[in-house]
Amino acid sequence: MFKARVKEFEEALEGPDIDINALRNLCFYGIPDIGSFRTTCWKILLGYLGPKRSTWTETLSKKRALYRQFIEELVLPPGLNGNDNQDNVNTGLNDHPLSEGPESAWNTFFQDNEFLLQIDKDVRRLCPDISFFQQATEYPCDIVVHSKGERRLHQRVVPTMLSSANVERKGLGITKINLITKRSNENYVAMDEGLEAHWEVVQRILFLYAKLNPGQGYVQGMNEIVGPIYYIMASDPDLEYRKYAEADCFFCFTALMSEIRDFFIKTLDDSEGGIKFMMAKLANMLKEKDPEVYNKLKEQELHPQYYSFRWITLLLSQEFPLPDVVRIWDSVFSDEHRFEFLIRICCSMILIQRELILQNDFASNVKLLQNYPPIDINTVLSHAVSLNG
Repeated sequence: MFKARVKEFEEALEGPDIDINALRNLCFYGIPDIGSFRTTCWKILLGYLGPKRSTWTETLSKKRALYRQFIEELVLPPGLNGNDNQDNVNTGLNDHPLSEGPESAWNTFFQDNEFLLQIDKDVRRLCPDISFFQQATEYPCDIVVHSKGERRLHQRVVPTMLSSANVERKGLGITKINLITKRSNENYVAMDEGLEAHWEVVQRILFLYAKLNPGQGYVQGMNEIVGPIYYIMASDPDLEYRKYAEADCFFCFTALMSEIRDFFIKTLDDSEGGIKFMMAKLANMLKEKDPEVYNKLKEQELHPQYYSFRWITLLLSQEFPLPDVVRIWDSVFSDEHRFEFLIRICCSMILIQRELILQNDFASNVKLLQNYPPIDINTVLSHAVSLNG
């Protein structure tokens, strides 16, 4: 059966034009953990690559070159980006590191520290149950690591007051992302000059995203969204894919964030696609599928935001081991009606625990739903599929 699945994917991806609907149907039931299937499929499902194979080479070449330009212009300190012409150098003579002028590149450089501090803190504890993010990447960014000074973002971090956004919502109860239970015992250590750990690469991706999306910036929890995508890209057996994992991950992450950004923007909480709307959708589904469980949670005043806020916002990336998260995302990314299936998965997670929920008190149910017990992920996914009827 596995060989048959592999053959189906080979046929789906080999033609000049990819049948997106057929690919969605295939990926929905899980992408084989072999070759570059998942890397390629996620790029297509997230819209990074189009359905015409003939466009892929040009798209990848342009996007990867653009990403390098982002690093040169937005990561490297002023005067060190390698692209400064004489005019820029002359102008730079008047741009002193202590300048507070609004157009000062140095002023911007130091202001970046406000959100860089939170990013640095978050990526150093990314996926602590595996060692991958603490290991060295085979392809460190040459213009960053082969230098001294503050080209490496973690060297720029100064422990000042955290003022970047997080996903805490006043009036929504216990919703802060800091309810995350996974924690590493020690902070990840930065690599020596010439080397980069994978978490340092993720840090740069998030920093650039925040710089290029100033209206949103960095919000705590985004590290949990980018982590699995980068893991897949940087673990691909194809050396060419691994070489450009950082750039490809950045554009896939950006594409995904364009669809779930409402989850992270407080002013859009009540909009269709906002987090309150999505939690209400889950509550309504639970009420329809199992009124008894719904009423039990309601009687205990165990509101959806106590547990489903994190489930939905982080696409379940904190509830299951990374391999299970990757499998869940195969189905979620394949969902033509984006995130409908995510809500069904969340509903299934509650219904599967119905017996415990009905007999538990408030405190036990909070613990149960905030620290979901180990389970075969296929059981959850099969149950979620059954809710479609």
